[in-house]
Amino acid sequence: MTHTTSEIFLKARMTEPHAISLAGGTAVVFSASGKEDSDAANQDSAVLLDLGDGRAVLVVADGAGGQPAGDQASALAAQCVERACARAEDAGLSLRDAILNGFEEANRAILALGVGAATTLAVAEIDGNTLRPYHAGDSGVVVTGQRGRTKLATMAHSPVGYAVEAGFLDTGDAMHHEERHLVSNLLGQTNMRIELGSALPLSALDTVVLASDGLFDNLTAPEIIDIVRSGDLLQSARLLRDAAMGRMQTQEAGVPSKPDDLTFVLYRRDLRHKAP
Repeated sequence: MTHTTSEIFLKARMTEPHAISLAGGTAVVFSASGKEDSDAANQDSAVLLDLGDGRAVLVVADGAGGQPAGDQASALAAQCVERACARAEDAGLSLRDAILNGFEEANRAILALGVGAATTLAVAEIDGNTLRPYHAGDSGVVVTGQRGRTKLATMAHSPVGYAVEAGFLDTGDAMHHEERHLVSNLLGQTNMRIELGSALPLSALDTVVLASDGLFDNLTAPEIIDIVRSGDLLQSARLLRDAAMGRMQTQEAGVPSKPDDLTFVLYRRDLRHKAP
């Protein structure tokens, strides 16, 4: 039987980022509500799953705002992926197949609620010195090198995201677009689509960022990368939290500001770790 260790964060009200050793490196998670209503539930969920032998699964889900049971939908998404991956080896499945099964199981479970609930879902599969991203919606995965070169940035499944990818819309204009909140691909839809990325080699000093749109709608990609690309990962998480929350709470002309739930996971391999 595979030995697994998991930490699951549901409706979290964190004030400080939480760091753990994971897959030969360090993972840091932060999750809290940045909405103007201080009593509003955090509809984001996150999972850190350590499968041993340098393998791990990172998960972020963001319950769709404006639709019922968003927190329940994101929790189902996170838990279904966690359970599918934890039992993968015993079921004779690859981790890739288990993650895809987790997406599909979660989609069925959310549809079965019958209340119109929906959620985004982003997953990063870590296997030694490689990463593979999976996502549906506008929660995403970014990988940056120590010098700030973007090695991976998943595309948001939204009209604005598609317009940016096609070159019809500048990334700066996209941050302020009136339809930025619209998402066109979610769990909880019968036509949900899973975007599966290629395996990406991770260098020892690369940093992985997995986050809900509470991060991406308040900080530009260069701002995020500049904060996380080097230095102590826990301190980077604190700086990222402060920068995003600061944007949510203070509106300035020409600067993005969208109060929302904020959840992110940072991961970086240990220099001393060698992939099995």
